[in-house]
Amino acid sequence: MFNFSLSLLVTILFQSLGFVVTLLFGKTNSEKYLEQCEHSFLPPTSTGIPKCLEEMKREARTIKIDRRLTGANIIDEPLQQVIQFSLRDYVQYWYYTLSDDESFLLEIRQTLQNALIQFATRSKEIDWQPYFTTRLVDDFGTHLRVFRKAQQKITEKDDQVKGTAEDLVDTFFEVEVEMEKDVCRDLVCTSPKDEEGFLRDLCEVLLYLLLPPGDFQNKIMRYFVREILARGVLLPLINQLSDPDYINQYIIWMIRDSNCNYEAFMNIIKLSDNIGELEAVRDKAAEELQYLRSLDTAGDDINTIKNQINSLLFVKKVCDSRIQRLQSGKEINTVKLAANFGKLCTVPLDSILVDNVALQFFMDYMQQTGGQAHLFFWMTVEGYRVTAQQQLEVLSSRQKDGKHQTNQTKGLLRAAAVGIYEQYLSEKASPRVTVDDYLVAKLADTLNHEDPTPEIFDDIQRKVYELMLRDERFYPSFRQNALYVRMLAELDMLKDPSFRGSDDGDGESFNGSPTGSINLSLDDLSNVSSDDSVQLHAYISDTGVCNDHGKTYALYAITVHRRNVNTEEMWKTYRRYSDFHDFHMRITEQFENLSSILKLPGKKTFNNMDRDFLEKRKKDLNAYLQLLLTPEMMKASPALAHYVYDFLENKAYSKGKGDFARKMDTFVNPLRNSMRNVSNAVKSLPDSLAEGMTKMSDNMGKMSERLGQDIRQSFFKVPPLIPKTDSDPEHCRVSAQLDDTVDDNIPLRVMLLLMDEVFDLKERNQWLRRNIKNLLQQLIRATYGDTINRKIVDHVDWMTSPEQVADLVKRFRDAFWPNGILAETIPCRDKGIRMRTRVAGKTKLLSIMPDELKHIIGAETTRKGILRVFEMFQHNQLNRRMVYVFLEGFLETLFPQYKFRELFNKLHSRSKQMQKYKQKLQTTQAPSLQKR
Repeated sequence: MFNFSLSLLVTILFQSLGFVVTLLFGKTNSEKYLEQCEHSFLPPTSTGIPKCLEEMKREARTIKIDRRLTGANIIDEPLQQVIQFSLRDYVQYWYYTLSDDESFLLEIRQTLQNALIQFATRSKEIDWQPYFTTRLVDDFGTHLRVFRKAQQKITEKDDQVKGTAEDLVDTFFEVEVEMEKDVCRDLVCTSPKDEEGFLRDLCEVLLYLLLPPGDFQNKIMRYFVREILARGVLLPLINQLSDPDYINQYIIWMIRDSNCNYEAFMNIIKLSDNIGELEAVRDKAAEELQYLRSLDTAGDDINTIKNQINSLLFVKKVCDSRIQRLQSGKEINTVKLAANFGKLCTVPLDSILVDNVALQFFMDYMQQTGGQAHLFFWMTVEGYRVTAQQQLEVLSSRQKDGKHQTNQTKGLLRAAAVGIYEQYLSEKASPRVTVDDYLVAKLADTLNHEDPTPEIFDDIQRKVYELMLRDERFYPSFRQNALYVRMLAELDMLKDPSFRGSDDGDGESFNGSPTGSINLSLDDLSNVSSDDSVQLHAYISDTGVCNDHGKTYALYAITVHRRNVNTEEMWKTYRRYSDFHDFHMRITEQFENLSSILKLPGKKTFNNMDRDFLEKRKKDLNAYLQLLLTPEMMKASPALAHYVYDFLENKAYSKGKGDFARKMDTFVNPLRNSMRNVSNAVKSLPDSLAEGMTKMSDNMGKMSERLGQDIRQSFFKVPPLIPKTDSDPEHCRVSAQLDDTVDDNIPLRVMLLLMDEVFDLKERNQWLRRNIKNLLQQLIRATYGDTINRKIVDHVDWMTSPEQVADLVKRFRDAFWPNGILAETIPCRDKGIRMRTRVAGKTKLLSIMPDELKHIIGAETTRKGILRVFEMFQHNQLNRRMVYVFLEGFLETLFPQYKFRELFNKLHSRSKQMQKYKQKLQTTQAPSLQKR
C-alpha cells in the first residue's frame, strides 16, 4: 500500500514538472514568434494609450510664441492684446476648471497668430483702391436702389394702407433676389440661428485658407478658434454695426459741429409719419414745460422763460396735430393742398428759363403739351450765341497775332446756324417752330448771303419767347398745372416766407446806434463823395451770434468814420454775411472790373458759427472793406461810392434782390464768370503757345461744327428716361449702368452713382442729369484739376497704412474691452430716447445740406433723398444685409484666386425668397418650353 502511494506521488510530481517545463518553453517560443510576426505581416499594436501616458509623465516643455504678426509693431501690440483678452474671457475662465496645463492655451494662441500672419500677408499684396472707390460705392448704391424699389412696391400695392416695417423687409428681399438673380440674404439677416451657422461656415473656410494643414486638421483646436471668431468677434461687431440707434448716434457725432436748424427741426416734425417719434418729442416738450413753469424767476429772466414756454407749446401743438392726423388716416398732401387752395408765388418765365430746377419742370410741361420745339429752339439759340461769341473772340485774337483762319471759323458757324434752321424752322422740320414766315425768310436770306453772327436768331428767338409767355397753351397754363406747384416745392417757395434763408439767415439786418451816433441820409453821403477832402474809413470792430425766432446767424459790427475839413463823425452799423454777399453781387454786376479784384470770403456750410471761424471771417471781411475803400478804388469807379455809402449807412440794409433772384444768381453767376475767364485766358496766351492755341482753336471749331447735332441730341430730342435694353436697368446692379465716359474719373463716378440713387435722378429727365454731370465735372476740375485721382489713390493708401490700421485695432479693442475689461452688454435705451435720437439725426442731416445742392436738384428732391437714406438705416435686418454685402466684397477682394462668389451663393442657397424666385421662373418658362 505504501509503495502504491509513493509511486502515485512520484508520478504526479513528474507530470507537474513536465507541465511547468512545457509552459515555460511554450511562452518563450511564443514571445519570440510574436516578435517576429510583429515585423512581418500582422498589423501593429495600438500605442496611443502608452504614448499618451508617457507624454503625461514628461515635464511640460516650453512653447515659444513669436509675437510678430504683421511686420508693424504699432499694429502687433494692440493685436496681441486683443488675442490675450479673447483667450482670457472666452476660454480660460472655463478651461482652468478642467486642467492647469498651459500648453493647450498656447496652442490656441499660436493658431490664432498663424491665421493673422497669413491674413496680414495677403492684405499687403492687394490693391485696395478699386474696392474702396468702386466696389464699396457700387454695393452701397445697389443697396439703396433695392430699398427705393421696395418702397415703391409697397406704395403701389395699396395707397390707402400704410405698409408695416415687416412688409418693407419682406419686399426688400423680394427685390434683392430680382436684382441679384442668384443670391438672397434673407435667412442670414432675419434668422439668428441661420446667421450663426453662416458665420461658423465662413470662419471655417477662412481657417482652411489661413491655417497650416496640421493646425486645421486638429478639429478640437479648429472648433475652438471658429467659435471665438464667429460668436466672440464677428457676431457682436455685426450686431453693433446693424443697430439703428447706434447708427443714429454715430450720424449725430459725425456732424456734431453743425448747429441744429429750427427750420429743419419743424420740417421733420411736420413731415414725420412715425407716431413714436412725435410722441417722444411731445413728451419731452411737456416735461420741459413742467420744469420751466416750476421755476421761480424775476426780472429779465421772465421774458426769456416765457419765450421758451411759447416755443415749447407750439412744438407740442404741432406734434399733437400731426399725431391726430396720422391716427385718423387723413394724411394731407401739401402739394395738392397748395394747388387747390393756396395762393401761389409767381415765378417769371425769364427766371424759369435760367434756373436749373425750374427749367426741368417747364420742359416736362412743354413736352406734355407738344410745345417742346419752341423751348428747345430758345435754348439751342442761347447755346449757339455763347459758342459763337467765344469763337469770334478767339478769331479776333488770332487775327491780331497775324494768324488767319477766318473762312474756316465762319464756315463752322454757318454750319451750326444752318443746322438749327433745318431742325426747327425749315419746311422739313418736325415739329416745326411756328413764327411769322417773313422772319423765317429773312433768316434764310441772311444765311445764304451774309456771314453768321451771334445775334442772327435774336428776332425769331424774341418772338418764340413772347409766344411761350402769352400763349394760353404754354406759360399761362403751366402756372395752373400741378407741375408748377411741384416746381415751387422744389424751389422751397411753398412754405411760409419767414422760413426762407441763406446759410446764415436772410431777412432784414439788425441795425442800431448803441452809441447814439448821428444818422446820415444817403443823399448827404453821396453828395460829398466826389470831394477829395472827405475821407471814409470803416472796419469790423466786433462780431457775435444772434438768435431770432429760432434762426441763428452771425452779426458783424462795422465802425464807420467820416472826416472832412471841419467835422468828424462816427457811427456803427450791423451787417450779416448775407448782406455782404448781396452787396458784393450788386457791385460786381455794375462794375465788372471789380470781380477780378475784390474777393469775398466764401460761404461755409459746416461749423459756420464756430468762434475761430467767425474771427477768421471777420479778418477776411475787414481786408475786403479796406481794399474796397482805398482811394484808388473809389477814383477808378466814381459811381461806386453811392453803393458803398448805402451799405455803410446806419439803417436796415435793403437787399437789391429778392430771395428767389439770389438763388438764380447762385446758379447763373458761376457759369457767366467761367465763360468770361475762358475768354480772358484765351486772349492772354503768349506767342510761345501758338501750337497749343492752334489745337484749342481746332477743338473749338469741331465743337461748333457739331453744335447743332450735339445740342439737339443732348437737350432737345430728349431720350426716353430708361433706354430700351434686354433687361430693365432698374433691376440690375448700379455698376451695370455706369457711364463709360466717366470711368476714369473716380470722384465723378462716385458722385454720379450716389446722386443717382440718393436723389433718384434717373427718374428725372436726362437733361437735368446731364447738366448735373457737367456741373460736377467743372466743380472737380476747378477744385482739384487733373490730380484728383492721384489724391484719392493717396487717400486710400493712407487709409490702409499701418498707422490707420493700428488705430482701427485700438478702437476695436477699446470698444470691446474698455480698460482691459470685457464690456458688458449695453442695455437697450428707452424707446423715447431712441425716437428723439432719430429726430435729432434727421434734423442734423437736413441742416447741413447746402443751399447750392437744393438749387441744382430742388429743395423737395433734396429733402426726400436725404430722408430716404436715413430711413434705410432704421431697419436692423436691412443694415445686417449691407454689412454682409460689404464683408463679402472684402473677402472676394482679399482672395481673388478663390471662388468666393460661388461659395456665398451656396451658403445663401436655402433662402426662402430664392426658392420662390426659382419656382416663379419655372412657372413662367414652362409654357415656352411646352411650345418648343
